[in-house]
Amino acid sequence: MGTADGIRIGWIGAGRMGAELVKRLLAAGHDVAVYNRTRSKAEALAEVGASVVERPVELAGRDVVFTMVAASADLEQVTSGEDGLFTDPEVAPRVLIDSSTVSAEASAAVRVAARKRGTELLAAPVSGNPKVVAAGKLTLAVSGPRAVFDEVEPVLGVLGRGVTYVGEDEVARLVKIAHNVFLGVVIQSLAEITVLAEKGGVSRAAFLEFLNDSVLGSVFTRYKSPALVNLDFTPTFTMPLLRKDFDLGLAAARALEAPMPIASATAQLVASAVGAGHTEEDFATLVLEQARRSGLVLKSEHADVDDGLTPDKEANVDE
Repeated sequence: MGTADGIRIGWIGAGRMGAELVKRLLAAGHDVAVYNRTRSKAEALAEVGASVVERPVELAGRDVVFTMVAASADLEQVTSGEDGLFTDPEVAPRVLIDSSTVSAEASAAVRVAARKRGTELLAAPVSGNPKVVAAGKLTLAVSGPRAVFDEVEPVLGVLGRGVTYVGEDEVARLVKIAHNVFLGVVIQSLAEITVLAEKGGVSRAAFLEFLNDSVLGSVFTRYKSPALVNLDFTPTFTMPLLRKDFDLGLAAARALEAPMPIASATAQLVASAVGAGHTEEDFATLVLEQARRSGLVLKSEHADVDDGLTPDKEANVDE
């Protein structure tokens, strides 16, 4: 394939994340064709230069195809299901880059199906959300054949600020799942200490300002501070998605004989929050459940809290 110039790209899955990433590829001058199950989302990208197709198989003649879908079953459907990417008997893409969060087993199955068609799979899960993508701060962990990674690295580099090759086969899936388990553990811990401080008479805004300026503060704790202080739970990543990642992480831990006592406890708290009805809001609603167990009813502090995501600051935050 040579350089990134002239590579014809297909994209399957134009949700909020996918759409922002397609915009970056288009802005870099790439020819991008898009399929999305809900066509209207793909048509919005046509206004900024993408072409739109009706079926995944129509992308089979592209050099590189990205997939970013919700779950393992969706990935199997758009690749090998009816009108899937690999169902054209004459042509298949040179490289499939999957950025969905799926199990290693599902990824391995798609890798086998791809190789039968002469397509190499790179697993390339991402860390970030649409706001992070727009700021050019997305990061990717990539696994698969090193030579294939080297070929397409210039294209991957358009998507964000950091592309890390982590090894062969499906190991990038484990990297992403470990990342998201840590995400859940951190937000639960942050909720606990914030509620503790408030119950002792400290405002959430003051406590988090102190924490964020300390050595324990991070891009993530600052990014989530407005949600915790002002109770704005506009979703960046929902609790059911976090629960799915805990399930995947704990299954990997069992298979690898790696005990995860803190993650296991957090998984139960996440499941409890889902059971309590926190399914559509941002996963930072864990703070509401923590407050409820502590005998507090939280109210917005209506404070001016900086989320830290300004163009001159680093950002590698949640899903």
